[in-house]
Amino acid sequence: MDDFDAEKAGDDRREETEMRWTRPLLIAGLWLAAPGAQAQLLPAPAAGALNGVGQIVPDTFDQLGGIVDQSGLDRLSPARLTDRLAAARAARIDALLRQHGDAVELDDRREPARRGIILLTGADAAAIEKLRAAGYGVERIEAEGIDMAITRLTVPDGQSLARALRNVRKIAPKAQASADNLYFPSGAATEGRSATLAGQGSVGRGAAGLIDGGVAAHPALAGAIEQRGFVAGAPRASAHGTAVASLIGGNDSVKGGGVKGAAPGAPLLVADVYGDDPAGGSSFAIVRALGWMAARGARVVTISLVGPDNPLLAGAIRLVRDKGVMLVAAVGNDGPAAPPAYPASYPQVIAVTGVDGRDRLLPEAGRAAHVDFAAPGADMMAADMDGGRGKVRGTSFAAPLVAGRLMAGGSVEALRREAKPGRGKGYGAGILCDTCRNMD
Repeated sequence: MDDFDAEKAGDDRREETEMRWTRPLLIAGLWLAAPGAQAQLLPAPAAGALNGVGQIVPDTFDQLGGIVDQSGLDRLSPARLTDRLAAARAARIDALLRQHGDAVELDDRREPARRGIILLTGADAAAIEKLRAAGYGVERIEAEGIDMAITRLTVPDGQSLARALRNVRKIAPKAQASADNLYFPSGAATEGRSATLAGQGSVGRGAAGLIDGGVAAHPALAGAIEQRGFVAGAPRASAHGTAVASLIGGNDSVKGGGVKGAAPGAPLLVADVYGDDPAGGSSFAIVRALGWMAARGARVVTISLVGPDNPLLAGAIRLVRDKGVMLVAAVGNDGPAAPPAYPASYPQVIAVTGVDGRDRLLPEAGRAAHVDFAAPGADMMAADMDGGRGKVRGTSFAAPLVAGRLMAGGSVEALRREAKPGRGKGYGAGILCDTCRNMD
């Protein structure tokens, strides 16, 4: 056996061992929580929600990943809180793998990603030909609005994503190769029956951008809204996207609306990166959405989604920021012990955490490599899918408030002047939009 064959055999044995242990370790996370924690953290999904019907990620996994039992989190010890949040994240990933293993798998870092797809930047022609010869399908794509050339590789049958990533990096060592990682909503919104998309006209330059699920028609969303889908079945109305949109541009002066955003009536460009795709919320979809936002002249873009570092996403964010687009993102709800969340952790992004009604940091709020501002993320209301409003919780709902204030104020410096001091560390420059709770 030569060196290459020996290394390949070693890869195969390592891959087999990793796959054997992945599922038990994920499921074991559920046992970290106290008795009854599964019922508190994980509501039963609606019928059909996990079988390809409806908004799979934003309308189901925002609840799996969010904190449904809100009342007692601040009374938990740091260790118990960490365990419960770890269990919730493990359950979220395990549910996705169990229900949609044909579309989702883990990459070489144990992060969920679209099955069988590798994203490549910086590969020269010789490397591309070597990859073709090795059996990889090759598709060259130019991302709109950001002049980014992307090579999307299809992994040969029978090869896991983790192993394929290792092989591609050996074949094309000068290129950047990554999985098409998945990003999850960072908060739970009220479910409902509405499936009618909002859309009252075309949107010009200078709008607020929203990368999320689709936005439903709602009395509070009377401003111009334009939506575009970036995955199968999109755009499609979602509870999470609707709630986030209302906290940017909601107008409570409209009869029956009852939700006021941080920039009432602001025109919205909405990129639905979920649709009804089981692998929705992927880095490739988000990159394409960012390019569209830049091409359409969005002024501020908010992203209430969290996931791992991804070189393709990082590159797109740098290019979009260079074009003058201001980016805002939530730090997530996996707790302060979790690894830094992205895209909030990229230096070009304004990272937002959440506070409760007493201006305390949410105990479940994640962390980023930096935190720039805090805003309400609990004890608040937002638009629901039935034309009314419902309770929301999570850093998902703090980010659009900061984005709205950024639209209104025009600069980060204006936000710093507006921010109210927090109670200690972790608030960044302070709390914005403290009265934007829609609780009256």
